[in-house]
Amino acid sequence: MSSLGELRSLTVSRRRSGARSPKPRARDNITGYLFLAPWLIGLVVFTIGPMVASLVLSFTHYDLLTPPRWAGFGNIVRMAQDERLWHSFGITVLYVVVSVPLQLILALALALVLDRGMRGLSFYRSVFYLPSLMGGSVAIAILWRQVFGKDGLVNGFLAVFGIDGPGWISHPDFALWTLVLLHVWTFGSPMVIFLAGLRQIPEMYHEAAAVDGAGKVRRFFSITFPLLTPIIFFNLVLQMIFAFQSFTQAYIVSGGTGGPSDSTLFYTLYLYQNAFTAPIDMGYASTMAWFLLLVIAGFTGINFWLSRYWVFYDD
Repeated sequence: MSSLGELRSLTVSRRRSGARSPKPRARDNITGYLFLAPWLIGLVVFTIGPMVASLVLSFTHYDLLTPPRWAGFGNIVRMAQDERLWHSFGITVLYVVVSVPLQLILALALALVLDRGMRGLSFYRSVFYLPSLMGGSVAIAILWRQVFGKDGLVNGFLAVFGIDGPGWISHPDFALWTLVLLHVWTFGSPMVIFLAGLRQIPEMYHEAAAVDGAGKVRRFFSITFPLLTPIIFFNLVLQMIFAFQSFTQAYIVSGGTGGPSDSTLFYTLYLYQNAFTAPIDMGYASTMAWFLLLVIAGFTGINFWLSRYWVFYDD
């Protein structure tokens, strides 16, 4: 009995001493927040803070030189009446609707080829991924301008066959399509993701279908494509968001004007012109930025709503 009493008293004393000391979980939480502090500070200073400031400025007129002047919903009314804004919005939507599906089709086709287990797979995968690393750079945009210029490589090739090609980037009927081609060319990132998805499809499904007499086309549409739809959906949403934010290509190729005849005036380029070229109105540009955010969120929401009809998850 005495030993039992001593055990109880020892347990009580340990509980009391534990109550006086900081809990291990609390200490772990403090340590975790200390490690997260640099990221949290960066989030507040460089993301949340500028977003709040942009939201406030969207209700003002601000030329960066004088204090902001309250405008209320004046910028929204101005947007509704700005024909050039809606022209740039239409150009951007056309660019997204055309370039993104073409890019994903090319990326999936090359991923299917690389999935055959060919020799030098790592080399080809790296080579095909390079355009994605450099596609949004200034250097590639300048190169693209030289390739499709009046005396560029494309017209030099056509001249061999006696064809006098136009200045592709200076012609309003062709300028936008050169940028679409540039976006399609940066297929490396979705291709690598498609390749990873193809590697996750069990081979036994294809073997069973082949035993039943299904050909390659039938196996693709009955097995590969349905099981790959989550990856397709992921790439679709991601590349759509990137395409809406395209800026460098249009700025460099058009010289910052959006020409010829505003045929490459992307929404982001027109936003930049309002924010940093005369007459400067950072308030109006902020309103445009928030409108773009709502548009991207709307398109993303539509994609998620439609995904229930064509995206299949392997349970």
